[in-house]
Amino acid sequence: MDAKDKKIATDLSYEIIKEVSRAIRPYVGKPESGEKVKIGADGTPTSYIDIVAEDKLINILKNAPVLSYIISEEVGELKLGKGTKRSINLTEELERDDLDDEERPRFIFLIDPIDGTSNAIKEIPAYGISVAVASVPEGRLATLEDVELGFISNFGNGNFFEAEKGKGCWLNNEKVHPSDVVNISEMTLGGFTKSGTSSASKLVDNARRMRVLGSVVLELSYVASGRYDAFLDLRGSRIIDIAASKLIIEESGAIITNRHGEKLTNKLSIYEKSIVVAANNNILHKQIINILNDNQADFIGKVGIISRIDQKKAILFSVKIIDYFLTNGIEVIAEKQLVSKIEELKANPNLEKIIQKVIKKSPYMAEGLKDLNWNIDFKKIAKDTNEFECDMAIVLGGDGTLLRAQSKLKEETPLFGINMGTVGFLTDIEVSETFNALNEVLKGDYYKEKRSKLLVTHENNTYSAVNEVVIMTSKPAKMLHFEIQVNGEIIDEVRADGLIISTPSGSTAYSMSAGGPIVDPKLDGFIIIPICPYKLGARPFIVSDSSEISVKLLKKGKTAVFVMDGQINEEATYLEEIKFKKSDKAVYFIRTSSKYFYEKVKDKLSEGGINKENRCL
Repeated sequence: MDAKDKKIATDLSYEIIKEVSRAIRPYVGKPESGEKVKIGADGTPTSYIDIVAEDKLINILKNAPVLSYIISEEVGELKLGKGTKRSINLTEELERDDLDDEERPRFIFLIDPIDGTSNAIKEIPAYGISVAVASVPEGRLATLEDVELGFISNFGNGNFFEAEKGKGCWLNNEKVHPSDVVNISEMTLGGFTKSGTSSASKLVDNARRMRVLGSVVLELSYVASGRYDAFLDLRGSRIIDIAASKLIIEESGAIITNRHGEKLTNKLSIYEKSIVVAANNNILHKQIINILNDNQADFIGKVGIISRIDQKKAILFSVKIIDYFLTNGIEVIAEKQLVSKIEELKANPNLEKIIQKVIKKSPYMAEGLKDLNWNIDFKKIAKDTNEFECDMAIVLGGDGTLLRAQSKLKEETPLFGINMGTVGFLTDIEVSETFNALNEVLKGDYYKEKRSKLLVTHENNTYSAVNEVVIMTSKPAKMLHFEIQVNGEIIDEVRADGLIISTPSGSTAYSMSAGGPIVDPKLDGFIIIPICPYKLGARPFIVSDSSEISVKLLKKGKTAVFVMDGQINEEATYLEEIKFKKSDKAVYFIRTSSKYFYEKVKDKLSEGGINKENRCL
């Protein structure tokens, strides 16, 4: 957008703000103005006063000498200007390549004509208009990054914010700056939370004060001017509500992101929404993000190393990792069986040939196996896994290795998985990412993800599982007859090859292969899945993890085997009950990305076979 276009867009924005203010003035404080007359294009109820405001701004843009696109709360997406008005789909419109220069609009306006309608009707002085102007990109969709001008006017008290990309922002013609508060306990927090969100409750409980004015537009701008230190909307704000205020916040020097701390780059659409977290500076913002995502980073002073010992590449790579931690002044202990395998390789006269053979077979290991340090007293750091006392356990292997490790470690030792298996859904990173990720971990840039476990009871014996418990016949190709109860109520009787009781963590494992749903690990529930049931109507159940599940075998003479995480096998016979409930103990994983789960779903469960490449027979 050149200077001439910015002047045109600014003049149109000023005119819209002035005329909308005049148009709604007779309706402010009048209960009848709040009468709901329709449902807007964004799916929310529209009041009479909203219609008055929007009619005024549409008339201005319709009669403007230039063409513009507009996204607005009530009418949705339109093409306006030169006396014309036409409904459009902005995404489709931007993808058109048949428009000449005369037909192509100059601007995209994102306008919320009245944010805080309820306040206006009740004459509470916290309602206003938001106008953002974006340039029209060529050959791609428009995003929030294309917004170049932002204007917010509080009709209740006359305050006027404006910002230009790269130039700064002003309040009533004076440059504004955010506050310098850096402690949660001293901050003034504004925003909207969701019921049952414990992380948000922690923020509210620890903030010095909390404000809820009922206007996302105005309250976000208050972060830019220092009236608020932070603002969040965990319900999800519409893009039209945050387009102008995002620019105002960023031009003031404050921060606005999604709940994961990532820049807002949403496409411009009436349907687009985003959770927003805004703060005055990086220090306070990071604290808020950590609390919202339950990121509990502790100092790492002692590390345990556990690895697959049936793969030379894993054993060799563990040498590199041990050396890395020792070089960084971190105390290291290693699993006895691993140390034994390391010592065998160390003494092998063909060690260099073995390393080269591993690299040839697994080229991605080349960098990780460079300059291995064998001058370490490995025997000195050897310990049994159940004797580990450490701040973090590094696990080299796939999900099976990780599950084995957690079953042997002392409760709640955080696990950091490096994938050296096939899928590695529970592991955090791939080999190539190892040392960049570990650098972040040692700096404290990580969080601990909590996953629930199953507590399994059978004949006065107890076991636990992170992923699932599988109950199946001890004789192949034979069916079992199960009675399933939840909190004492029989929910089904099933004849099937087996039964899976899965945690959300296990929903991407055997449970998924048996037809169960993929479940976000943050969900508090368990999944019950029959394996190859005889009845067509037998379907998976998702039950609360506060429930107690009981499974009973109903067929005489049949013996079942139940297996915890593929690690521990036990037997149950006719009328014996196996009970399941949530364990008091949890398992913790070290994560370096708070988007871990859905990224893994897309990456690990995509179609395409091995290495996502087509193979010929």
